[in-house]
Amino acid sequence: MPKISPPSADTPPAFASSLLASTPALIVLAIIAAGLLWWGCQIALMPAASPAVQASGRPALPVSSARQQPTSSTNPESGFLPTNPASSPPPSPTPEGMVWVPGGEFSIGCSDPRGIPHGGTNPMADARPIHRVTVKSFWMDATEVTNRQFEAFVTATHYVTVAEIPPRPEDFPGAPAENLVAGSIVFTPPDRPVGLGDHLQWWRYVPGANWRHPFGPASSIQGHEDEPVVHIAFPDAQAYADWAGKRLPTEAEWEFAARGGQAGLVYPWGNQFRPEGRWMANTWQGRFPSENTAADGFTGIAPVRQFPPNDYGLYDMSGNVWEWCADWYRPDTYQRQQLGELPTENPTGPDTSFDPQEPGIPKRVQRGGSFLCTDQYCSRYIVGTRGKGDVTSGCNHIGFRCVQDVH
Repeated sequence: MPKISPPSADTPPAFASSLLASTPALIVLAIIAAGLLWWGCQIALMPAASPAVQASGRPALPVSSARQQPTSSTNPESGFLPTNPASSPPPSPTPEGMVWVPGGEFSIGCSDPRGIPHGGTNPMADARPIHRVTVKSFWMDATEVTNRQFEAFVTATHYVTVAEIPPRPEDFPGAPAENLVAGSIVFTPPDRPVGLGDHLQWWRYVPGANWRHPFGPASSIQGHEDEPVVHIAFPDAQAYADWAGKRLPTEAEWEFAARGGQAGLVYPWGNQFRPEGRWMANTWQGRFPSENTAADGFTGIAPVRQFPPNDYGLYDMSGNVWEWCADWYRPDTYQRQQLGELPTENPTGPDTSFDPQEPGIPKRVQRGGSFLCTDQYCSRYIVGTRGKGDVTSGCNHIGFRCVQDVH
């Protein structure tokens, strides 16, 4: 069972102790303020699909359907060179629910997206320099792990997630017992347009929110079994992967898979955000954070397989929910790899974590963005961009998928 921090998991221990000893009203505000100091786009909303969409049940799309013909953007000046996939055929049999990723050499990273349509305002400096990396072949889950799959794991193991465990009094001496309540953070859109400088305007801490109850005790995953499981902290994802005989992907494996054999494309499907007007991923439409028009068919999280897969047959490698990777996060990882301080063949990342925005808070890499990403606030639906998260924090836009080595 993983050790838990309170929902304000990004808070240094001394500060967390003082928060838990304060009044409940201040606890809520302080927990949100401390627990959400991630990249601006790591914000969550998991409302159900709009009634019209749920009633119609948007079908899964085949690999060949609604896809832009990709054109690799190989440009030596930008750092992107052709991807060289391995030629070995996939072994048999294919593990259930997984697809073959052939491995090979590719250019990892992201050009500065500012100035391109839907590129946003963040330079994504931690995703540079673009450089060459090699990964071995592996199997990868075609979709993010769903509520149905995670429930089977919990039923078999009686596992309890981080969000379900109350903070321990010994970790927070002096804190009133009524403040030591398990829960998680839920995005609540304001009822009017607001400035984007204060995320406290659209967040609230909800006691009892967890993977079974995404919005709190009164909510349920019933009817949402095929949606990605959320409120998942890093130890929760690791525990599931161990049980399933799999593991979490490295950051390099994740990006190689997301690129689908292509080189230098902005998105997993090509360079246009909406080729021929088609929605290719579950992201935010409308004015953030007060209005989501659900133009893509969903006001929040979507069931898996609702948008076209990439060329490897992987779904939702952009948008829907963030996905944990195995690597520790550092903003200088790519510089160190290019300088030869870290390996570039089957890289597993640095040995320790460091985030200059929150020194001392261990963080792992997260990839793919979420259904709440928008160029107004976050454009990490772009395939080479990097996210990060406190290892003991889950939220209702954070999930995962697994990989499996070739035996």
